Amino acid sequence: MATPTKKMIPVLILKILREKTDSEHTLSQTDIIRILETEYDLKVERKAVRHNLDYLIEMGYPIEYTEIERQGKGERNTIISNLWISRDFTDGELRLLIDSLLFSHHIPHKQCIELAQKLENLSNEYFKSYVKHIATLPDAGISNPELFLNIELLDKAIETKRKISFQYLDISTDKKMYPKTKADGTIREYIVSPYQMAAKDGKYYLICNYDKYDDVSNYRIDRMKNIQILEDRIKPFKSLKDSGKTDLNLGSYMSEHIYMYSSGNVNARFRIVRPMIADIIDIFGKNVRFEDETDEFVTVRANVTEAAMLQFAKSYAPDVVILEPQSLVEEMKEWAKKVRKVYGE
Repeated sequence: MATPTKKMIPVLILKILREKTDSEHTLSQTDIIRILETEYDLKVERKAVRHNLDYLIEMGYPIEYTEIERQGKGERNTIISNLWISRDFTDGELRLLIDSLLFSHHIPHKQCIELAQKLENLSNEYFKSYVKHIATLPDAGISNPELFLNIELLDKAIETKRKISFQYLDISTDKKMYPKTKADGTIREYIVSPYQMAAKDGKYYLICNYDKYDDVSNYRIDRMKNIQILEDRIKPFKSLKDSGKTDLNLGSYMSEHIYMYSSGNVNARFRIVRPMIADIIDIFGKNVRFEDETDEFVTVRANVTEAAMLQFAKSYAPDVVILEPQSLVEEMKEWAKKVRKVYGE
């Protein structure tokens, strides 16, 4: 930092308020004068501090304060004290954002730490962040350094309604990522119409249409490489199969694609044990319907993709039993036979 001068007083006062105050930690004008002298070697009169505070407040900075009337020499003066600056994010909100980084499975370790530190800087010296915990986490994941570039390019493509091409990465037994290839060994190129990006279970997905087909696909953004924005316009979402002839409704789409598997939708009916009611609402959303309640079981109706319903039933069997449609019941029976064959009777 350059050597502080009188011209820098407004900026320094703002810096002091940002670093040292919140609703529970306020400063008086006397405190500000003391900090300017001890930390920045600037001796400033009270009138100058008040003048600059008024200037900052008039400029719209969110400085909170208490007005106090004092009796002077034959006249009343109003001073301002208990000064603090409000912020766009509360400490609780910042902790939530930092925790989201902590439990993210797709952000590279180094970038995760850098982002957490940037979030920490949005608060003050009293904020107890979790950056130290993130910094000590082992870099155990296999991450794609192009993730943030991918997000920027996809954002631009979605905004301009342009198709994209990319390579899709797979992980081998050597724990490295390699582009998927065709049968002849050449790298496979994907061309899609991008519609929306969405986070699910700590992973980031692109909701799109693979150019060769007429349905919706989901690709992991952290598995994409060499994204190129093409000149071709995207295929309208409402023209796709299973779109309902409407534009993409992200809320409905996410509740139907609980595992981000791409397949046709079904109106599923399944039985669960009663303790799973809260889990069902967490996973499927509030639009599910409950019926046929007993002391032990509840029947659920939900609109969901076939693949997601099958995976959900397999994951929570025998506490989840599919009742309809019959096609999924038959698939579950076949799966159960294979499991019994693998593990024995």
